[in-house]
Amino acid sequence: MKFKAIAVDIDGTITSMNRSLDIIAVESLRSLKIPVVLATGNTLCYTHAAARLIGVEGIVIAENGGIVSTGFDTLPIVSEYIKDCDKAFQLLSGKFELTKLDSEYRKTEIVLRRDFDVEIARKILYENELNVEIIDTHFAIHIKSKYINKGTGLIKVAELMGLDPKDFVAIGDSVNDIEMLKVAGFSIAVGNADDDLKNMADFVSDYSYGAGTAESINYLRKNDLI
Repeated sequence: MKFKAIAVDIDGTITSMNRSLDIIAVESLRSLKIPVVLATGNTLCYTHAAARLIGVEGIVIAENGGIVSTGFDTLPIVSEYIKDCDKAFQLLSGKFELTKLDSEYRKTEIVLRRDFDVEIARKILYENELNVEIIDTHFAIHIKSKYINKGTGLIKVAELMGLDPKDFVAIGDSVNDIEMLKVAGFSIAVGNADDDLKNMADFVSDYSYGAGTAESINYLRKNDLI
């Protein structure tokens, strides 16, 4: 089977350790003859800027599936679960000193600095039966709805593109990529990925970060998968 599109995370997957874009990964993505969808926990403006710089289409999944966009100049599809995240933030603010990140740009989730006890925070939210979850991407802490993730984002993007999620190869490195890899037709974890991701992936690259993505694209080509 040949896959028809690729969905790829940004930070930790097509970047180096310091979050700068890996030029080899960028060149590999630019060389593809199939659509490339960026799927990230970051904001829409960041994701579209990255797509422009990388040289891929403006079809993106942002804020961990909370926002889906079909192009640079189209109206994005935005989920409506931010109120649940606000409730969780107010609850946790009574227990921790929390610092919001990118709050003026976030539409569907709340992102926090990684300077508080996440496990205790998860327990508090569980005990209060809020429909949110906390995700640690190693770059920031995300408070997001349980009902949206990169997997639901990929399902929506596939529908808008006239494709099936199984037509996609998905590449990632963190726990917030798990649902995306599950719904894709072929899943890849780069060498620096969390163990949970590696254990479920169809292919795990030897190299880490952007070099791992470049290696993975070579693997797909050599095995006639794209």
